[in-house]
Amino acid sequence: MTDTDGAWASLFSGGKDSSWALYRALEDGLDVTRLVTVHPEGDSYMYHVPATELAALAAESIGIDLLEVDPGDLGAAAATDASAQGDAELEPLEAAIADLAAETDLVGVTAGAVESEFQTSRIEAMCDRLGIDLFAPLWQRDPEALAAEMLDAGFEIRIVQVAAAGLDESWLGRRLDANALDDLLTLREEYGVHPLGEGGEFETLVTDAPHMTRPLELEWEPVWEGPRGHCRITDARLG
Repeated sequence: MTDTDGAWASLFSGGKDSSWALYRALEDGLDVTRLVTVHPEGDSYMYHVPATELAALAAESIGIDLLEVDPGDLGAAAATDASAQGDAELEPLEAAIADLAAETDLVGVTAGAVESEFQTSRIEAMCDRLGIDLFAPLWQRDPEALAAEMLDAGFEIRIVQVAAAGLDESWLGRRLDANALDDLLTLREEYGVHPLGEGGEFETLVTDAPHMTRPLELEWEPVWEGPRGHCRITDARLG
């Protein structure tokens, strides 16, 4: 049973999955007192990468203090294998959560994992070591149903990075709405694109939601590199 009496921390990137986990935690009455954002450099096996610098603005809109974590230099781990890099990437996060637990009555963390055993097994193991709970409301849920729930709740979601066949430059900055979801389901049939981008096909940023008091307003320009591209944010502010 989820502990509703103590403080919770929400692993938060500003993307749709971690934002939905946070929203569900708040709706379920969990006392989320801190958002925790990791800022990886380069590609990451564990964390959402693009536009994490906007997490501070999102946290201001949400009204929850943000703890930002620098994962440091992971070059040596990356040179070995994915498992080693994943373990190395977790270490600074675990240290930050351990410090937070020592300062507060922390009883658990929220996470937005949907299908990734690679991420979830490491976060579960971290929670076990720290003696805290894990709230993962997206885990093993049907992705199409999850996307529909996010849209029905009033989440405004922008696609800020793409890296898969079928996702061209026209997807950069596109709002993930019912029409976009229909197109993604078509691309799943043609190319195997995951409707929530769980395989890294695309990354998102939540610009407005019911638990946010002010929307994020963005200016950006497309950057396309070979088969992948991202939105380079040139300006961001709260509306």
